[in-house]
Parts: sequence; C-alpha cells; structure tokens
Amino acid sequence: MMADFPKYLDLLPVKHVSGTVRLPGSKSISNRTLLLSALADGKTLIKDLLFSDDTQVMLEALKSLGIQWNETGVANEYEVNGANGRLPRQEADLFLGNAGTAIRPLTAALAALGGGDFLLHGVKRMHERPIGDLVDALNDAGAEIEYTENQGYPPIRIHAGNIDRHDLHVKGNVSSQFLTALLMAAPLMARSHDVTIHVIGELISKPYIEITLNLMRSFGVEIEQDGWKSFTLRKGQVYRSPGVAHVEGDASSASYFLAAAAIAGGPVRVEGVGKYSIQGDIRFADVLEKMGANVVYGDNYIEVSHSGALKAIDEDFNLIPDAAMTVAILALYADGTSVLRNIGSWRVKETDRIAAMETELKKLGASVESGEDWLKITPPEHINDAAIDTYDDHRMAMCFSLASLCSTEKRGATIRINDPQCVSKTFPEYFQAFKAISNK
Repeated sequence: MMADFPKYLDLLPVKHVSGTVRLPGSKSISNRTLLLSALADGKTLIKDLLFSDDTQVMLEALKSLGIQWNETGVANEYEVNGANGRLPRQEADLFLGNAGTAIRPLTAALAALGGGDFLLHGVKRMHERPIGDLVDALNDAGAEIEYTENQGYPPIRIHAGNIDRHDLHVKGNVSSQFLTALLMAAPLMARSHDVTIHVIGELISKPYIEITLNLMRSFGVEIEQDGWKSFTLRKGQVYRSPGVAHVEGDASSASYFLAAAAIAGGPVRVEGVGKYSIQGDIRFADVLEKMGANVVYGDNYIEVSHSGALKAIDEDFNLIPDAAMTVAILALYADGTSVLRNIGSWRVKETDRIAAMETELKKLGASVESGEDWLKITPPEHINDAAIDTYDDHRMAMCFSLASLCSTEKRGATIRINDPQCVSKTFPEYFQAFKAISNK
C-alpha cells in the first residue's frame, strides 16, 4: 500500500544530518527491466523492484496486455513470465499516469509487434509531454500510430502496422527516452534483417542510454554503436531471461541524501549504488566534490561529509539533468553565484522545471535568472521560511526539503511542502527516510 499523505508537510530547521539510507530501486532500471522481462523468452525473478506510482502503472499495463506476473511474497520481488516477443492480447486501453519510462518504451514495443489496437494515455501533464519525435520515427518506418487529441502528444492509438525498414531516424535533443524506446523494441523489428537507428542532432542524457544498453545486454541482446550517432542490431537476436535480475538503488534519489550531508555535515551513506553502478546519476557525487564535499565510494555505497561553505559552480548538466535539480538547492548554500547549463530537457518533464524552480527559489530569497536551457542562482544571505508548491512533481518536493537544513554558514528555514504525496511517483517513503537522518 502507498503511504497516506497530508495536504501539506511542515519541515522545521535541521541542524545536522547523519546516518545510512537504503535506497529504493531505480525507476529507470525497474520499468526497463519489467518490459524486457515481459518480452523475453523465459521467466524472470526481479529483485528490489521499485514500488511506486510509475512501476505500478507499468505492471498494470503489462497485465492488460496479458503478461503474467506475480509477487513472490518477498518485499519488492516479482516474477514475470516472458511472452517471447509476442503479446497474448491484441487490444488494450493502457493508462500510464505520468510515467515517461512506461509510455515511451511501450509505444515502440507495441508498434514494432505489428498487430492489434492499443490506446495509450495518462494524466493531464502526460498529455502535455511530447512524444512526436518517437511517433514520427515509428510511422516513417511503417507503424500506424495516430494522435487522438493534440498532434505530437498523448493520447495515442496504435494500430496494426508493419515496420519493415532497415533504418530508423530519431531526434535526440528532447528526450533520451525516445532512443531508449527504439533500442528496446529493435529485436522485435530485426527478426529477418539488421536494423540501424540513427540519431538526428545532439543526443541528451547519454547515461540513460547506457542504462538501456547494459540491461539489453543482460537479456542477451548486443547493440553495435557508432559513437552516439547510430546503433545497429544484427538480425535474429531475441531477449532471453537472465533468470534473476537485480535492480540497483536509485541514484537520482541518492542525490538528496548526499546533498543533505554536503550541506549539514554528515556523514551520510546511501546503500544500493556504488562505484560500479550503471546509472549516470552517480556522477552527482563528482559535482559534490567540486563544491568541496568529501566523497567515499564503496562497491555498494556512497558516503558524503562536509563542513564549511560550499563552492559555487558553473557546470553543464546535460548528462545528469534529474540530479541537477538538487544542485539548484545546493546553490542556496554556496559562496557565490552558481549557473546550471544545458538543462533544457527540464522544460518537458513532470512540469516545466526551470520555471518552477525559479519561482520557488525566489520564495526562499534567492536571486534567480533563467533562459531556455539555463538557470543562474545567487544565494540569499538568509533563507526565508516558505510554502513550496510542488507542481505534482516528485523532484520539486524532495529537492526543496533540503532548504530546511542548517549549514555551518547559514540557518535552514521552516519549509512547508504542499502536496507531499507527489513523491509517490518514485519514492513513497522519502520523508520518513529524510527524517531518519535529521538531527534537530
């Protein structure tokens, strides 16, 4: 069961943080693993699957498509019976909430299977998030996908089509999930001939593509790369269950606790990710080092501690856009003006995160400027008490909880988080975990 939440949550100033946090499973890995397990030949036991809104809509979608899965009785452990590249049901109405990691890969997989009638839709914000570049790539290759409301956005209806092209082309500058979707669907398109996917323009968020390629490899499929410009799958490869799949802890969620230690002393250790993680967001710890924090990596943990003011930063965050949101809060505690660059993808996430972050940071007293793909933050002398609107965006709620922390240089504020339930998208127990490391 999901946690019950009040309409708002008041966080009092926290003088110091320390402790250990066991991270929930990675959202990106969880939903990719679920779909790959469903498409694979064989049964897959998934351990440490994230329990959240986004994974629940993926599980329900797979059930609607006739994929059999069950909970084993062990916490966060699921068994999925793969359908070996076929679907038991050829018609389905799939509600996918606001889960980009569900709707994009499912769109490509259902189109590539070449049969049936499927309606994919979600909450209001999902219908404002672009999917046109992915649909264009699939339709150009022979799929039959139509928009049922607004051109370029969900809801979409997928009809029986026939993807028979050897080459597909997709833009890379809006969301890496479009390329991920095509890569995951590639074995369904390459039964009789090789398939090459070409990236048009700059590819953003490359570490998320690395996650996709790593997971596909664990299910027996190898992709050949020409840098980040093209990806080729040789014909005849199929997904085969690895038997057991372990989901890493979520590196994006780790950023809040590591940042807390950088602000309010630590040490704080996060368990579930470490120096061998396949997630690009562990590079957030490199940013903390640049800002002056002490970072220690283990095989399955990262630990941070710090004392004194953080150093201001001017950095390109194209590779870690989600974790970069946490840096915007760290900037409140820095010794000067910080600039976050190449974050244009924020504008098409759960909300327009550049606009939302600017609005809420100003409530705290920061001076903020923004552009199409950048944010400039000058910290206030004192952080103001404030009621933070979260825009139904889990990361806004988690990020702004950090403004309640006291550093050696600056007192934390009393922060009201409106609609704290939004954290259920990826981390329903976030506020309990935050409280556990807080020493008031």
